Amino acid sequence: MANLMIPTADQLKALSPLERQAARRAARQQPLTRLILRTFLQRGGPIPVEDIILASPGAAPDTLHDALVALDDDDLIRVRAGQIDVAYPFSAAPTPFRVRLSGGRERHACCATDALGLAPMVGERVEIASSCHHCGDPLKLAATPYGVGPEADGIMVWFGKRGDDGCKAFDSL
Repeated sequence: MANLMIPTADQLKALSPLERQAARRAARQQPLTRLILRTFLQRGGPIPVEDIILASPGAAPDTLHDALVALDDDDLIRVRAGQIDVAYPFSAAPTPFRVRLSGGRERHACCATDALGLAPMVGERVEIASSCHHCGDPLKLAATPYGVGPEADGIMVWFGKRGDDGCKAFDSL
């Protein structure tokens, strides 16, 4: 297994926004992160940390635990009570953003952007269901790896400004 190079939270905060985005993207390409995302995709979550350790033969459990702590510190996953319950774009807990994958598998996305990003991530068409945060009307649309379908016409995704830089994004879930 390749060495997992994950910067600390302080190192990430010191980076410019573009550098931080590049560092987060690189961390998502690491074998451990890909294993976590694959597991969420295949069976949903939460994922017991022990399952990840068992699925990583040849890797020292202490090294894996340290890597998971670093991924949590860097806001790429969240570990609670020995389970991974968030691994962007997935949330084990219900959210307002439900995504139906092939075979009828349903997952919850952390936010609208994550829901839209699932189609290119998994390379297949997905169906997204949510509701308008302004009026409460139901929203249903399809997305492919190449974009959204015509039923998305008139739908807007709002991006709010993130407040406290010390706050993890999923603390608002």
